[in-house]
Amino acid sequence: MLEYRRLGRTDLKVSSIMLGTMTWGQQNTEAEGHAQLDLALDAGINFIDTAELYSIPPMAETQGSTERIIGQWFKSRKNRDKVILASKVVGRSDSTYFRASGEGTKLDRANITEAVENSLKRLQTDYIDLYQLHWPDRAVPLFGNSAGTRARGGGDGTEVPVAETLGVLEDLVKAGKIRHIGLSNETAWGAHKFLLEAERGHGPRIVSVQNAYNLINRTYEVGLAEFAERDDVGLLAYSPLAQGFLTGKYRQGARPEGARMTLFNRGQRYEKPGTAEAIEDYAALAKELGLSLVQLSLAWVTSRPFVTANIIGATSIAQLKENLATVDVAITQEIEEKVNAIFQLRGSPAP
Repeated sequence: MLEYRRLGRTDLKVSSIMLGTMTWGQQNTEAEGHAQLDLALDAGINFIDTAELYSIPPMAETQGSTERIIGQWFKSRKNRDKVILASKVVGRSDSTYFRASGEGTKLDRANITEAVENSLKRLQTDYIDLYQLHWPDRAVPLFGNSAGTRARGGGDGTEVPVAETLGVLEDLVKAGKIRHIGLSNETAWGAHKFLLEAERGHGPRIVSVQNAYNLINRTYEVGLAEFAERDDVGLLAYSPLAQGFLTGKYRQGARPEGARMTLFNRGQRYEKPGTAEAIEDYAALAKELGLSLVQLSLAWVTSRPFVTANIIGATSIAQLKENLATVDVAITQEIEEKVNAIFQLRGSPAP
C-alpha cells in the first residue's frame, strides 16, 4: 500500500510514490497532464516533481512548459494546498535560453533568484515546497557520462562556492518563496559539502537528493545511501524504469512507435555493455515470480530503506495506473535474495 514518509527533518509527510512530469509539453498535452494529476491525487499521491528545464528533451521552445501545465491545473482545480510541490533550478550550463541576459547559467544569486521568480509565475503559486539544484555548479559525472565530458559553462571555468549558493537559498526561504532545499544528480562529496556548510551557518539544510536509481544502476547505494540513515537525507529516485528499458519494451532492440527512445534517441545511458543481459535476467526473474518487469522494478525501488519517494512518470493513463498499482507488490526476503544474486553477477552496467 501507499506509504507516507518524512521528507528529511521537515514536518512534511510525502507519498512514497512521487509523480514525475517531464513529458508534459512534448509527449503529453496539457489535458493529458491534468488527467494524470487528477488520477495521481485521487490515488493518494501528494508529491509532484517538475523543473524549469522541462519538458524533455530540453529545448528553448518548450522550456518551462511543464511548470505552466501544472500551474494551469492549480488554477482550475484550486487545490495547491493538497500538493507538496518540488521543482528545480538548472545548474552550470552553456545554454543561453534560460535567462533574460542570454548568458549561460550558474548557481549564483542572480540566476537562482530569476529562476525561482519565473517558476513561481509559471506554476501560479506563491511558494515551492522543495527547491532542488538540478545538477551541480562544478564538473561532475552527469547522466551516465564522466566528469570530463561536461562543459564547465560560463566560459570562465569558475565554480560558485556552495556557501554562496546556500546563502541565496536561505534568503528565498526567509522570503517564503521556497520552504526546503534538495540536491539532484549529486555525489557523496557534494551532499557532505552542503550539509557541512549548513552546519557552519551558511544556509538551510538539504532534505533530499534526487538521483537515478534502478535495478541496472544501483550506484547510489555506494556512498550516498548512508546519508538517509545518518543525516535524514533520503533519495528521490528518478528513472526507476531506466527510461523505459526496465519495462521490457526495448528488449532485443525493439523500438515501439511513440516510445521515447524511438522519438528522441536519448537512451544511450541504458545501452551500455552489459545492460541488455542484465535486463534479460531481471525479466526472467519477474516471470518466475509471476510479476511484470515493471512491477518488480518499481516495487524494488520503493522498498529501499533509503528511498523517500520513487518518481514515476508515464505518457498514458494506462501506464500510470500500472505504475501506481505496484505499491501493492511486496519485496520479500526471497525476492531480495534473487535480485541481489543477479546484481552480484551483473552489477550496475548503466550508471
